[in-house]
Amino acid sequence: MSGGHRFKGTMNPREASTIKAHIAEVATQRTYPPGALILVAGEPVEAVYFIISGEVRVYRVSLDGREQVLARLGPGQMFNTVPLFLPEGRTRTNAMAVDAVTLNIVDKSAFLRLVRTCPDICSMLLHDFAARLAHLTDLVEDLSLRSVQARLARFLLLQADDMNTPQRWTQNEMAAYLGTVRDMIGRALRAFADEGLIQMGRGRITLSDRAGLERVAEM
Repeated sequence: MSGGHRFKGTMNPREASTIKAHIAEVATQRTYPPGALILVAGEPVEAVYFIISGEVRVYRVSLDGREQVLARLGPGQMFNTVPLFLPEGRTRTNAMAVDAVTLNIVDKSAFLRLVRTCPDICSMLLHDFAARLAHLTDLVEDLSLRSVQARLARFLLLQADDMNTPQRWTQNEMAAYLGTVRDMIGRALRAFADEGLIQMGRGRITLSDRAGLERVAEM
C-alpha cells in the first residue's frame, strides 16, 4: 500500500549509495510540520521530493470536497516525479505532511540533468514508475470490483503484512484511502468485530481470524 519505491531491498548497496550521493549534491533539505501542505494539485512542477524522515499523504480532492488518498509514503520514497515528464508540467496531486517531515528537495532542472547523466537514477525512476503503476492498477481494481467490506478486509491484511507502512490510520483516513465514507468504515469494522474477525481497542485493530478476513477480501 505504500505506492512508491524504496531504495532498500530493490537495488544493490552501490547503486543506492551512488544515488544518494548524486541527490545530496543538488538537494536542499527542508522540514515541514504536521499538517503542512507540501504540494497543491494544479501548481507548476518545480521539484522532486525525497523523504528523509516522517510520512507524507498523497491525495486528490473532488469538486464536492471528498478526498481519495492515493498513497502514504515514508523514508526512502520519493514523489512528484511523474509530472516532470507530462506536457502540461503541472502537479497532479496534493501532498501533506502526516507528522514532522524532512525532505531532500531537488529542483526539476537539476533532477532532469541527473536523469540524463546517471544510469542509476534512470533505473530508480523505472522501479518507481513500475511500483506506482502496479499500486494504481490495484487501487482501480479495488474501487471497481470489490465491496467496501472486501476492500477494508484487504487493506487490514496488507497493513498487517507490511511493516514499512504507517501502523495507525484513523477511520477518516481509511475511508479516504478506500474510496468511501467514515460511517461505512465504522459499520464494516463493527461487523468484522461481531464476526470475530478482528478485535478493536485503544485505537488499534488486531486480526483475530486471518483466514476469515482473506475470504471476505476475495468476495
